Amino acid sequence: MTAEILSVGTEILLGDILNTNARFLSEELAKLGVNVYWQTVVGDNRGRLLAAYGLAFERGADLVIATGGLGPTEDDLTKETAAEYFGRKLVLHEESWERMLAHFRGRQMPPNNKKQAMLPEGAAVLANNNGTAPGCALERDGKMIVLLPGPPNEMEPMFLESVLPLLRPRTDHVLFSRTLKIVGVGESQAEILLKLLMDRQTNPTMALYAKTSEVWLRLTAAAPDEAAAKELIKPAAGEARRILGGSVYGEDGDTLAGAVVGLLRQRGLTIALAESCTGGALTSALVDVPGASEALLEGLVTYSNRAKAELLGVRAETLEKFGAVSEQTAREMAEGVRRASGASIGAATTGIAGPGGGTPEKPVGLVYITVSTDGKTEARECLFAGNRRKIRDRAVVTALDMVRKAAAGYSCST
Repeated sequence: MTAEILSVGTEILLGDILNTNARFLSEELAKLGVNVYWQTVVGDNRGRLLAAYGLAFERGADLVIATGGLGPTEDDLTKETAAEYFGRKLVLHEESWERMLAHFRGRQMPPNNKKQAMLPEGAAVLANNNGTAPGCALERDGKMIVLLPGPPNEMEPMFLESVLPLLRPRTDHVLFSRTLKIVGVGESQAEILLKLLMDRQTNPTMALYAKTSEVWLRLTAAAPDEAAAKELIKPAAGEARRILGGSVYGEDGDTLAGAVVGLLRQRGLTIALAESCTGGALTSALVDVPGASEALLEGLVTYSNRAKAELLGVRAETLEKFGAVSEQTAREMAEGVRRASGASIGAATTGIAGPGGGTPEKPVGLVYITVSTDGKTEARECLFAGNRRKIRDRAVVTALDMVRKAAAGYSCST
């Protein structure tokens, strides 16, 4: 089965709301083994809506799922145009009307709300247990249109409760995906390392996705059921892990910060942080992980030279000779916070996040990250591209990866 997702609403085109419905539907349809080749956004306009339905079926869709435009106002036209496209008239659906009356019991119901209970003749009605607008499904000559409300808190449960049971008997396989999360290896380098493996895979298939200082490898298998799909993925995922080695920190819903906290707790290690250019973002990333309190002792934002000297013991001569943004200062920051806190690991960041403050010798994006353990301090000089937010985000990811390697007993300077 091939589907097209049609998101209806001028407010989406104007950027007033974020279209999360298309993402949700794509994920759920993929699990069913339904191919989604097109996603369309169209405004509240009868002519363009009719054209969108026609175009979707012309380019091969068996199923069109439209979200939005089921409300009571005149510009809510999704249902009316779907009925027109399939040559159906609208009739009052008594059960939906009774549900609507019950919803407004004790309150004045605007007369135009009755429009929501007018549904295409012969349609399968999808009850809305979280709002007033029912959904529906129309079918003709093997083609189906499913109409769902726009608000995600109404659309998502309606899909799961009513549309899934409708579609599941029509598919003969499911798609299941597993994502390996990679850090410290860029997308192009990961492709080179995995090329032979990726070239010989047909089921599961593999695809690389670049994230902020991370790469995700998605493996997707088609099989009669989820258990069989997982078995197909298992050997390919194992081979990918062997090739990528320690650069794979987790999979699916895992986060790098979560992997770091988990490793610190597993090894009985503690950590303290001294941040300058990252401004507490590194500490925040760890605090977001449940159980971080078992490993994280403290995080200091030592933005000024005075704070670096007084709180971390960075020497005045180091700051004067090398400057706040230097490997030497970063080393003393990490060593100072570890010494003062008594932590197993001390980590520090200092750099120039921009947009100003750079020089030819020390350009915007220059960041020094250091990790200090018992008897050893390792440093990495990084030059990150992007705006202030991206530079700081990349510094956080790199620092987390360095801490992860240090906690595992590996060198973290490369």
